[in-house]
Amino acid sequence: MKIGFFTDSYFPEIDGVTYTIKLWREELERRGHEVYVVYPDGDYDPGDREIPVPSLPNPFYAGYRIPLFRRPSTLPELDVVHCHGPASIGLLGRYYARKHDLPTIYTHHTPLEEYFHQNVKFESIATGLSKLYVPLETAFLRSFDIITASTGRIERDVEHIQLPVGIDMEFFQPTNEDWYPDRTVIGYSGRLSMEKNVHEILRAAEELPEYEFVIVGDGPYRGRLERNAPDNVELRSFLPREELPVFYSSIDTFVTASTADTLGLSTLEANACGTPVVAADVAPFDQTIGSENGERFAYDDLEAMTDSIEKALRTDRDTRVAVRKYDVHRTLENLEYLYRDVQASADEIPTASEDRWFSGDSQH
Repeated sequence: MKIGFFTDSYFPEIDGVTYTIKLWREELERRGHEVYVVYPDGDYDPGDREIPVPSLPNPFYAGYRIPLFRRPSTLPELDVVHCHGPASIGLLGRYYARKHDLPTIYTHHTPLEEYFHQNVKFESIATGLSKLYVPLETAFLRSFDIITASTGRIERDVEHIQLPVGIDMEFFQPTNEDWYPDRTVIGYSGRLSMEKNVHEILRAAEELPEYEFVIVGDGPYRGRLERNAPDNVELRSFLPREELPVFYSSIDTFVTASTADTLGLSTLEANACGTPVVAADVAPFDQTIGSENGERFAYDDLEAMTDSIEKALRTDRDTRVAVRKYDVHRTLENLEYLYRDVQASADEIPTASEDRWFSGDSQH
């Protein structure tokens, strides 16, 4: 099968969407499919079946780009169109599918309206933009044959199938190497941007000077965090992918105060490496983080956050077992099923009420 991934987020930018597309592509190609990735060009040399679209720097969100236009006639012949965002390239994918009468799948990764509130100076304007945007995206999603999302909630008035993006359980597992053998270290890995609320981790570090905190990542808030970091906080740039299992295995607890994740891949990767997670009691963590793999705290409650960190440090749990249901092999089995099904008959597409194979007791 020839599958087209249409995405507005791709290398060299590092985020959950980028890594999901990379992982899905690798797994699908191991299963014999051809996967083409259509993405905004940038400081990245495309490989086989990677198709850049001319783009401009994004003045509203550093590191990302605004795609312009590419003629659909320059794209390869595809069997299925799979869009990973609602912006220019998602629209290109939807147009290409309509022109060639192809089945379509959309994966909802990011609640973009959250970024209006975080990047627009005036709250009233951000609220107005959100009220305009959500119905527009909802209408766009309804034009697809199948919609998937990592959890049961996507805040859109559409039927969708719950399909966690998945983690590579073979890659993310406990390691013998330990970077911090004689220290208690609380860690975080991810983008350093407003919606990740990494400043909350700095507040916790000030309250817990007896522990060390290591924050791994880059983003528009890095300078601000460096200026405000207490002495027990180390900020590191993004680690090479192959070093992440060692980092996750070396820290004693992973902590996040993010309020804009759709699954929180880094939290589940840390769990797969045997490390408990402390997360804000917001979506999606109210569904993915529980007593078997970590602790949750009320967002903006510093005492609750530090108490949760302390509890995570002193409680033993088999976190790897808790996240086996997110194994990417299971995800890809179900994704292949959806591709075959949508190709065979758009009239018999499973709905959200029929997603039995995604439940915890699924045998897939």
